Amino acid sequence: MNSTVPPEAAPLIGIVRHRLSTDGEGVTTLVAFHGCPLRCRYCLNPQGLDAQGVWRRVTPQQLLQEVAIDNLYFQATGGGVTFGGGEPLLRSDFIKSFARLCPPGWHLTLETSLAVPRQHLQRVLPHVHRYIVDIKDTNPDIYRAYTTRSATASQRNLRWLLRQSPDIADRVTVRLPHIAGYNTPADVALSRQRLEDMGVKHFDEFDYRIPK
Repeated sequence: MNSTVPPEAAPLIGIVRHRLSTDGEGVTTLVAFHGCPLRCRYCLNPQGLDAQGVWRRVTPQQLLQEVAIDNLYFQATGGGVTFGGGEPLLRSDFIKSFARLCPPGWHLTLETSLAVPRQHLQRVLPHVHRYIVDIKDTNPDIYRAYTTRSATASQRNLRWLLRQSPDIADRVTVRLPHIAGYNTPADVALSRQRLEDMGVKHFDEFDYRIPK
């Protein structure tokens, strides 16, 4: 008898369909989880931290039924489901269960800070096609000033991830934001050099739009 207990329904802040080349390859559906270990000064989704910010809760089976409406788009374009948030790796059991239900040909992408205990990353590794890693800045003082947390877990997990297979670096994109009031162009250039030395090949470098 299978004694595995399925994960509980996970709290979401939203589901967005028909995203094209913004959250992974092809046509994707973004599934955003509630909850995050960081407290970034310019948080893009502050409802993910608000106790009242949960939109609704779904099980892996319920989510599959909902997103499967776009199966043809996923299959035709090499797309699939992108998990973001919040921090999706806090729901690693849910993602693993969902991945096992997915039809062949769907690609799963994670938008993650990697600022979680290693076991969460290990749990989803066999199931994730692409990683979009929001590293913020490699300077630990800048990282802490902006996120109020330590950069240690994020950077150690990225190093570990890049060692897991010969092709993994081709499936990892690191986001390097220019954050007004926190890092300078020189800081970003230094972060990029450190990350290239680590083995990162693909970057998304951009300016944060600061709320007024």
